[in-house]
Amino acid sequence: MAKLYFYYSTMNAGKTTTLLQSAYNYHERGMRTLIFTPAIDNRHGEGVVASRIGLKADALRFRGEENLQAWIEADMAAHGQLHCVFVDEAQFLTRAQVWQLGEVVDRLGIPVLAYGLRTDFRGELFEGSRYLLAWADNLEEIKTICHSGRKATMVVRVDEHGRVVTDGPQVEIGGNERYVSVSRAEFKKISEGTGSIELQQAVLPLGERRQTP
Repeated sequence: MAKLYFYYSTMNAGKTTTLLQSAYNYHERGMRTLIFTPAIDNRHGEGVVASRIGLKADALRFRGEENLQAWIEADMAAHGQLHCVFVDEAQFLTRAQVWQLGEVVDRLGIPVLAYGLRTDFRGELFEGSRYLLAWADNLEEIKTICHSGRKATMVVRVDEHGRVVTDGPQVEIGGNERYVSVSRAEFKKISEGTGSIELQQAVLPLGERRQTP
C-alpha cells in the first residue's frame, strides 16, 4: 500500500543523498519516478538536485502556488505509469501541497517520499514540515552529530564571518557557509548568548580555519 513518508533531519545529515539513492534503486528496476525540488533553491543549477558527495539528478522545480497533484496526473497522462514521487527540501511545501501529495498517495496509489528540515534557525517549524509531521503515514529521522558529540536536532544560521545570526527571514538559502547543525543544548546556549561554540571552524574555507593542536 502506498504511503506518504517524511524523512526529516538537520543540515548535512544526508537527506539528498538518501533521496538520490532511493530514486536510483527505482530506476535500476525499470521503474519511473519524479523528483521535485523548490524553485527557490537553485544552488546547484536550475532543476537539479545534488548531494554534498557529488550525486545529482534532474528535478522538476515547484513554486508555492502550483498544484502538485495536478502536475503528477498530467505527467502520468503524458508518460504513463509512475512508481514513486520524491520531494527534496520538503520544508518549503505549502499546507495545500502537502495535502495534494496525500491525495497522490490515497487516490493514485503512488508512494511519496519527502525529505526536508524539521525546524528553521529559530527553532520554529517550517510550513511544509508542520503538515508533513501531522499528516505523513511514516516519519523517519535521519540523524547527524553536533560538534559537541550529541545528536544534532537544531540548525543555527551564521553570517559570512561565522558569527551566529538570530534574526532575519525564515527562508534564506545556503549550505555549510550559512548553517550549522547543533544539539538542543548547544542551541539553547546560542539563543541565550552564553555559548562559546567555535562555529567559525565549521564554516570557514579550509585555508582560513585556525589550526588546533
